[in-house]
Amino acid sequence: MTAAETYRTFAGREARGVSPAYERLALAVSRDADLLALIETLPPPKRQPNLLFAVVRLLGGPVEDPTAFHDHVLTNWPAIELGIRARATQTNEAGRCAVLLPVLTALPQPLALLEIGASAGLCLYPDRYAYRYGSHVLGDGEPVLDCALTGTTPPTQVPTVVWRAGLDLNPLDVTDPDDVAWLEALIWPEHAHRRARLRAAAAVVAADPPLLVRGDLLDDLPALAALAPPDATLVVFHSSVLYQVPTARRNAFVELVRELPGHWIATEGPQVLRYDELPEPPGEGFHNVLALDGTPLAWARGHGQALFWFG
Repeated sequence: MTAAETYRTFAGREARGVSPAYERLALAVSRDADLLALIETLPPPKRQPNLLFAVVRLLGGPVEDPTAFHDHVLTNWPAIELGIRARATQTNEAGRCAVLLPVLTALPQPLALLEIGASAGLCLYPDRYAYRYGSHVLGDGEPVLDCALTGTTPPTQVPTVVWRAGLDLNPLDVTDPDDVAWLEALIWPEHAHRRARLRAAAAVVAADPPLLVRGDLLDDLPALAALAPPDATLVVFHSSVLYQVPTARRNAFVELVRELPGHWIATEGPQVLRYDELPEPPGEGFHNVLALDGTPLAWARGHGQALFWFG
């Protein structure tokens, strides 16, 4: 896929109806020969719109006006390129816990959680947040995570978590202002509610930090999984992570995680983890499939705002 196609697809598939600013900006970039020429000099994994837009925002650049964005990127490309090459998209959306909760609460308790691509670890605390599935509310923590749930009944309790750990190539620290600034830059411009949610979840993590290990999902997963307490159910999970992993290593990871004790929860696009039979998604924005131990269960929206159960 060319850079122009990547930005057009992002505008229509990811940003439409979710972020007018990013839809407008991505469409403009897809037609901008100057910017496309710069983007094409980057390695393919670094050409994603979210990464470019977040780096520009982190460095104080404009993303609301495509013309100002064009001028800013051309003027400041060396610093922007350095930021893109040094960073990766590490969106740490606590709202995704609302998608995980129906599966987590159905597993034998207590749980030992191990997240692949944990970023700062905000999704390792599903037991500490509150949830609102329509009129059904459970949990008494902050933030309150809203999720439109269709096709199954809401959970009636939060899970019991006795151990939590994360594996990431570059773990982030919620007590480091620079790391928090990067997490905020990854949140789309109009999403003030997600920025407030990030700050509330970060306060939970800072009060009781998880074990975050710098490492690779193949090379370092077995050793980290071996640290989980044996009297807890090990749950290895990940959300919107494997698209950044080359296909051969992705396939090797699937083989590895299936051999571990416990359970495996994946929330990834169906083009990233393929399944033999899937119903059609219920509408726009349902781009991820929630699966337990390789069996697809539901369509999910990317930030955890909706879950359509079919399993």
